[in-house]
Amino acid sequence: MLPQRAGGWEESRAEGTGYLRVDAGVTAGDAITPYYDPLLAKVIAWAPTRPEAVRLLARALERARIHGPVTNRDLLVRSLRHEEFAGARMDTGFYERHLDALTAPRADGAATAALAAAVADAQGRSRFGGWRNLPSQPQEKRYRSEPDGEERTVRYRLTRHGLEAEGGVRLLEATRTHVVLEAHGLRARYDVAAYGDDVYVDTPWGAHAFTLLPRFPDPAAALPEPGSLLAPMPGTVVRIAEGITEGAEVRAGQPLLWLEAMKMEHRVVSPATGTLTALHAAPGRQVEVGSLLAVVTEEPTP
Repeated sequence: MLPQRAGGWEESRAEGTGYLRVDAGVTAGDAITPYYDPLLAKVIAWAPTRPEAVRLLARALERARIHGPVTNRDLLVRSLRHEEFAGARMDTGFYERHLDALTAPRADGAATAALAAAVADAQGRSRFGGWRNLPSQPQEKRYRSEPDGEERTVRYRLTRHGLEAEGGVRLLEATRTHVVLEAHGLRARYDVAAYGDDVYVDTPWGAHAFTLLPRFPDPAAALPEPGSLLAPMPGTVVRIAEGITEGAEVRAGQPLLWLEAMKMEHRVVSPATGTLTALHAAPGRQVEVGSLLAVVTEEPTP
């Protein structure tokens, strides 16, 4: 975790001859509201040369432990490591040219991180830890990746011979707070922090956030109405697409409105072709994550 002191800053020597500084603006117990753009902390890197400072800042952000708020950390790390930025050749059209690539989903081991979360959870739930002298029944846990919402099922077995899981992953060490796994000859430590059903796994290659799902979903649990568009993040509705009103005919993928969050505009599109039967968004309205923005009633299949 980056060194910080609430209400001020603390400087620490980092790798090589560079320095990192963290300016922190909040303390434990402070309320973070959606009514303005709050600066929680600022990370500053210094090094004798620009390339060294860029590498230091990217690595610091990548390894920072940030649990709770959704951030644009991955976008920043990718931007810092892009050849145009690293070579100081960027301009005001940088994101217009590269935003799709910079925000593409990561293929960086979310499945292995979820396995680490499950194994760490097993250490906390068993009186005798996760290791067993006799073969155990396969264990299964369900997680939802945040913020993309992808659900994944982890299946594994802990025996006296070690971990049995998909992909030939070996378990070298396990506690409630960290797991050491070896996959494809590469050994890595996964730090696991759980806050109720919210689980965060920090790895040498970045962080993953999961929600532990119930093994047997409650059939009575309230589900959003089919076709509901929920706010993917807290932000402000900046505009509604022209001609978009209740009763309008829309097509799948058609932009309906734009949210502003983290100094960027995020497009919200129709999930299906049909009729816009409800519109709860309005320009200037501030919304929380999960707020209902609109409902599209899909056209029946002929």
